[in-house]
This record gives sequence, C-alpha cells and structure tokens, in this order.
Amino acid sequence: MSLLIVGATGTLGRQVARRALDEGYQVRCLVRSPKKAAFLKEWGAELVRGDICEPETLPPALEGVTAVIDAATARSTDSLSIKQVDWEGKVALIQAASAAGIERFIFFSILDAEKYPHVPLMEIKRCTELFLAESGLNYTILRPCGFLQGLIGQYAIPILDGQSVWVTGDMSPVAYMDTQDIAKFAVRALSVPETENNTFPVVGRRAWGAYEIIRLCERQSGREAKVTRLPFNLLRAVRRMVRFFEWGWNAADRLAFAEVLATGKPLDAPMDDVYSVFGIDPKEINTLEAYLQEYFSRILKKLKELDYQKAKAKKKSKKMTF
Repeated sequence: MSLLIVGATGTLGRQVARRALDEGYQVRCLVRSPKKAAFLKEWGAELVRGDICEPETLPPALEGVTAVIDAATARSTDSLSIKQVDWEGKVALIQAASAAGIERFIFFSILDAEKYPHVPLMEIKRCTELFLAESGLNYTILRPCGFLQGLIGQYAIPILDGQSVWVTGDMSPVAYMDTQDIAKFAVRALSVPETENNTFPVVGRRAWGAYEIIRLCERQSGREAKVTRLPFNLLRAVRRMVRFFEWGWNAADRLAFAEVLATGKPLDAPMDDVYSVFGIDPKEINTLEAYLQEYFSRILKKLKELDYQKAKAKKKSKKMTF
C-alpha cells in the first residue's frame, strides 16, 4: 500500500511518516518546502512539492497512491488562516482524493469538536468530519485532544529556566497522548476493516489538570515552578484585540481554544473499545509520567555534563594564568 501523508513535517505528521516507514509502507509526503522536509527523505520517504491550499498541485501528488493520512493544520505563525487551511484546503484535498479513487482516508480531528461551535478550529473540524463522511471516501476519523510533546514548552522548559508557567482559571484536565502512540492508531487503521467509516477518540490513559502536571514537573526536575494565573477575561480581551489585525487572526482563533480549556470540563473519553478494535495493548501506550521522567532525566544529565565541561574549562584557564 502506498501512502500520501499531508502535514508530515508537523509534530504529529512526522511521527505518522516514521511509523508508516517502519512498518514497510511506501510513503510519499506532500510538502511546501522540500528543503525543510529533507529529514523525511533521509528516512526513506518520497517528497512531492504541493500545498492543499493550491488544489492544482494535488492530482499529481495523488497519482499511484492507495491511501491518504491527513495530519495538516494551520500554525499560528502561518500567513494563511485556519479557515483557508483547515477548511478550504481540506475540502480541496478530500475532493481530489475522491476524484483519484483513493481507497482509504485517515483524518485527524479534535475530541468533542461538536460541543464548541463558537470556537473556530473546533467548528471547522466538525464541518470537515461531516464533509468527509459524505464524500464517498472510505474514511477513518481519529480525535485526539492534546499531545504530550506540547507540555515541554508549556511546563517543562519554563520550570527549568525559572520562567513563569501561565495558568488560566480552572483549566480543564486533558488526556494527553504521545504523538508516537497516536501515529500507531493512524497506521493501524489502514489494515483493520472495523475502522472503516468510523470515528474514534485517541486519548491518553487519564486526564491531567494543569497543577497536577506542574507538581509532577517540580518533583522530576527538583525545581519549583513560578505559577502565574492569567484571568480568563484578560485572555478574551487580548483575543478580541489581536482579531482587529489580519496578522493576528490565526493567533486569535487559537486563543479561542482557551475557552474550551477554561470550562473545567475534562477532555477525555473511554478507550477500552478503541484498543480492542485496533488490536493495540494499552500497556504499549506511553504515560505522561514516563514521558516527563525520560525528558527531565535526559535534560538534567545534559545540564550536568555542561556544568562539568564549564568547570573543567575554568580550571584549565586558571592553570594557564600561573
């Protein structure tokens, strides 16, 4: 089976590409910049220049392809809006895949997207799910709610650097999952008939609150966090302000997602049936505790090595002065 992976340079997409290659699939990646995607070529993937926001580039990219795994999404720093990428681009991709006779289409949505019509990204994901289901394609929709990788920049690095960790109100607990594990579900869906034309949550073993994660980071790093509470009303005001400027539209739409986290309602879902359908052992899934422990042990070891090198260089410099 040959795959076209869209969004393969992203946090999740690169893990999907890596997993598919490891399992022996023939992988092609749609990329805007082959230079920035050179690591994918080194892994063994074929690169094809294209963009879902440039529909004319899609038919050539889909030639000879059996299945599509779509992990693309707009970044807050993109010049294009969430609507342009996550709606107009996805519609173009789905239509092109249908015209090309693609046998399977794997799409990443967001858990509970239907519950927040006022949040742009959530509503767009919901609409895309409906469009895909009505396209005639043989699809599987996976609905994660948060990546373990995102916790490093949000919590771990600020704590190590002595910077503030920003917390908004009573933040909803989130069942984060490692992107490597999410990739397992995406690639496994290709070979499991029971996943066809179905939607599945793909979430971690339990939902974690912000202060639970902070305390865990403190224990594993041996450092105290500087927690700063950001009033939700202030966050909403900032969102309205940046919305006035075109350059701030993506940031404003991303800030709207904070309203989901500010509800206090857990972002979580039962996974027992999902594990059974996909034939994946829950014990194979990385936990938040193990992920952060591995991160901090690796970083703290590196910091000790750097301190040792600095001390050694300082000692050598003193000897040379005598």
